[in-house]
Amino acid sequence: MIDYSFPIQELEYFLLIMTRISCFVFVAPFFSISSTPNRVKIGFSFFLSVLVYYATMPHLYESPGTLISVSTMIIREAAVGLLLGLGAYICQTIVLFAGRIADMEMGFAMANQLDPATKQDATITGVYYQYMFMLLMVLTGLYKYFVSAIAETFTLIPIGKAVFNYDRLLDSVIKFLGQYMLIGLQICLPVFCVIMLLNAILGILAKVAPQMNMFAVGIQLKVFTGLAVLFITVGLLPKLSDLLFKAMQKGIVSFVEGLMDASI
Repeated sequence: MIDYSFPIQELEYFLLIMTRISCFVFVAPFFSISSTPNRVKIGFSFFLSVLVYYATMPHLYESPGTLISVSTMIIREAAVGLLLGLGAYICQTIVLFAGRIADMEMGFAMANQLDPATKQDATITGVYYQYMFMLLMVLTGLYKYFVSAIAETFTLIPIGKAVFNYDRLLDSVIKFLGQYMLIGLQICLPVFCVIMLLNAILGILAKVAPQMNMFAVGIQLKVFTGLAVLFITVGLLPKLSDLLFKAMQKGIVSFVEGLMDASI
């Protein structure tokens, strides 16, 4: 018969660790794919919490004692996990923004489809970019960085020591919005430039040969030209993914700095 006992203080510490990690897993890219069963996410969060629990020092944790204080700490740890996951997730939405711009130029703006990964309406090129960057994320091992990052936060932001520096968090969001459109335009720049040049050529032809229906001809040319550019520039996606992955890493680091105690 196995007789294993542990103090209630260590149980509180483990539940607080699992709260932060599970909230991060349900929001962070790659882990938050809706096609992944929730039981897999919960199991992964549990086993990762066990590893973090034994890697840290639970005896340094001081239990607040009251139920209200413990509930407040659980809500705070959940907010920390959600913010850290949000720092990487909002960078993933850049590819959908780039896909919408590309589809507007190619004439696919109204051809929306349900993205099975996010359960949201997305354009064709946006889904293409998203799955290509997701594949590159797996190949480059960025998901390992997410795991190590959330584990490292327990050293930088100990349990119950999170401080919400709203000025830093707001500054991080403002910096991200400044990079949002810049990175999105860099991703769809080949399609945007080629289609803009094609529009200029069609405008000249419309003046030279007004009897031709440039509207009907232009729709087909934009579609074929856009698809050709996507096929030719597929080799540039690894370099573009580096920009996106660096933005994800900066987003997580900036949110961690916004949650750290200024005295640390």
